[in-house]
Amino acid sequence: MNQYSLADAMTDKGNFTVPKLSESNMGFGVLGVFLGLLLEVSTHGPQSVPRTSWKHQDLDLLEFSEPGIFNYSTLLLSEERDALYVGARDAIFELNKRNVTVRNQKVQWIVAEHPMEMCTRKGKSRERDCPNYIRVLQIVDDKRLYICGTHAFQPQCDYLNLADFSLEGRPEDGRGKCSFDPSQSFTAVMVDGDLYSGTAYNFLGSEPIISRYSPSHPLLRTEYSTSWLNEPSFVFADVIRAEKHRGDGEDDKIYYFFTEVSVEYEFFGKLLIPRVARVCKGDLGGERTLQKKWTSFLKAKLVCSMPELNFVFNVVHDVFILKGRDWRDTVFYGVFTPQWGNVGLSAVCAYKMTAVEEVFSKGKYMQKATVEQSHTKWVRYNGIPPSPRPGACISNQLRQKNISTSLHLPDKTLQFVRDHPLLEDPVLPIGNRPRLITKDVNYTQIVVERVHALDGNIYDVIFTGTDKGVLHKSVVFKEDVHIVEEIQLLKNSEPIKNLLLSSETRSVYAGSDSGIIQSPTAFCGKYSTCDDCVLARDPYCAWDPNAAACVCILDAPKEQLRSLIQSLSGDADKCPPVSLVSLKDYQKVLVKPGSSAELPCMVNSNLAHMMWKSNNTLLDEASRFHFIGENGLLIYSVAPEDQGDYQCWSVEWAPAAGKNFSRLLAGYTLKLDLPPGPPDQTNRVATTVRSQETSSVLPAEASSIDSSSSLSSSGSSSCSSLPSSSSPAKPHCVEAREAEVRLLPPLLKDQAWGVHAQEAFLLFCLALDENIPSRELNQWRGALTEHEQLLKRWEKAWESCDGHTAG
Repeated sequence: MNQYSLADAMTDKGNFTVPKLSESNMGFGVLGVFLGLLLEVSTHGPQSVPRTSWKHQDLDLLEFSEPGIFNYSTLLLSEERDALYVGARDAIFELNKRNVTVRNQKVQWIVAEHPMEMCTRKGKSRERDCPNYIRVLQIVDDKRLYICGTHAFQPQCDYLNLADFSLEGRPEDGRGKCSFDPSQSFTAVMVDGDLYSGTAYNFLGSEPIISRYSPSHPLLRTEYSTSWLNEPSFVFADVIRAEKHRGDGEDDKIYYFFTEVSVEYEFFGKLLIPRVARVCKGDLGGERTLQKKWTSFLKAKLVCSMPELNFVFNVVHDVFILKGRDWRDTVFYGVFTPQWGNVGLSAVCAYKMTAVEEVFSKGKYMQKATVEQSHTKWVRYNGIPPSPRPGACISNQLRQKNISTSLHLPDKTLQFVRDHPLLEDPVLPIGNRPRLITKDVNYTQIVVERVHALDGNIYDVIFTGTDKGVLHKSVVFKEDVHIVEEIQLLKNSEPIKNLLLSSETRSVYAGSDSGIIQSPTAFCGKYSTCDDCVLARDPYCAWDPNAAACVCILDAPKEQLRSLIQSLSGDADKCPPVSLVSLKDYQKVLVKPGSSAELPCMVNSNLAHMMWKSNNTLLDEASRFHFIGENGLLIYSVAPEDQGDYQCWSVEWAPAAGKNFSRLLAGYTLKLDLPPGPPDQTNRVATTVRSQETSSVLPAEASSIDSSSSLSSSGSSSCSSLPSSSSPAKPHCVEAREAEVRLLPPLLKDQAWGVHAQEAFLLFCLALDENIPSRELNQWRGALTEHEQLLKRWEKAWESCDGHTAG
């Protein structure tokens, strides 16, 4: 076995090489490399941001839950019966799939007292571990469902009659069909009346098993060996049907997806590897070797990595198989995360089924090799494998050799596949890289749908659920993936444990511990403008210029489709031109001098940035009294020069179109609300305020300020070069400083310099030990208005002082 890094362990293509280390330093050296990669990816790796974010309360989502019932994590859609079946804790529900708030049926399956006591005696929690968690919901025929539950760590199965929605009451042993532990990973699929499952076979969960339970055949299972399964965490299983019309007699195949501890690579700890395993539906086991064991079990590693950074995502959480008319058109998607480091990175990788079959039909085998007497390594098998190929399904080619079932396979082939279940060749993703990588997001579930867009192309739309109850919708466009939107499905921040998609109802169903959520696949009606509708790049949505609305193309009549506007590249230039709002239609805003003005503006796109213009001049956050926030523009202490026209623009870059798109979101005309009065009084506000004038608007305490203290002396020293007259007149800078001090309370006179009006007012409020009377508060607000006017006078005065000092 080679001493590889984590990247080598996953790709095995020689793209990344770690310097040779001694055995004692190997683990720490590789760990350091891996942590360095984590830091590199988290800081410099690609990041995808959802364009639009929808809050739970802003959407019309349908929800279902019942008091006292939890863990709505097992879901089954029946298109024929128009129903969504839900397996929860101690209960099974039949919901209307068009409206999950409507409960059609309910049956409870509660653990009896005796098995409950046995469960608690084994150290399990009566409330958390021992209830009956429904883990299996599978359709047997049009009249029955097959149901399995954990049942107080003694798994049981039964049939549910759909006519009266009742259990038959003849429970079967559920070992190998359902997990003992409700928190343990598990998967199952019913194929032609046979249950294929991946779970643990014992109470401790130490014996993993991939098995088939059939009414017509004996139990078929994997060998109890780490070569076959090594601490697996199962996530998904499904069947891929062979083409019956081809005439090659190929068998249907069941694929299992899981993460397990690697046996082929040395590491300082347990190195996890994502796997895909395959068994044949017609497998009957061996005649002498591998009796009642799979003769077709093979497994290979899945690779989901960033080649440019040599970084791998080595834990698979969920898989969705997007089936085509031909199995060769089938693509499956998986969500992955790295094993170590809570860096919040998730990836979506896509694989062609033809690539999987290429590995299983032609890939090299691996074998155990003993080195240094007791140590075992896995290396490539370089010999010639026996014929027929070990692990192959029965086909017409084998039938011509009188091998019609697996019972007829020669012992050499069976012995070889028993000892060589692992293939060396990896299954590489489409494009040799992830379709999507997100930061600060942990994906837990995935479903995918293909949508015919108006441009005639078919696009894969990916729905991914997170551990925070959020749903991401993404579209695959050429070589890139664009995250259209994120939807806060669940009220609380909890994991989405199951996702199903119905093309008929155009809905996504999410199961969690707290309940069931039904969400539409698109929110086209939420986009109010053509630009917004097109820039969303949602293949479900298009702009209807006649109705001036964003509509779902699946609801539009065929004769109307030609008039709709859609661009998956986000080219908003296809939208009809929109006339700009005239100045007379701007919203009028009257503000009292010295107060703050808030100009609201909302940008709906997370990919756009807000741009403000004032009298055709671009504003930035470096402006002295302006703050540009997410919700608009805030102008502190409005002055006469702040009056004028304000425009809020949205600027969004569409990378697929290679263009920037800007649009006017809001317009305002800001004016000062000045009280009526003689012109000379109005002008006096803009001039230097003298001590006796300012004292009339200050609280009583301010009249006792001695402005000729150290402030005055420091002012004269800084202006010592100014010519002095015989009169006691002071330099303008000192006069300005004294005026400032008189505008501040005595508690703050030593802190007066360089303090803006808003800050000074805040300091004054904090300095007081008692509440400010409203009358004095109003007086201070008036004083602060004059204080702001003085700021500009001080600047001119100081410039004069500096000029004299320099001279």
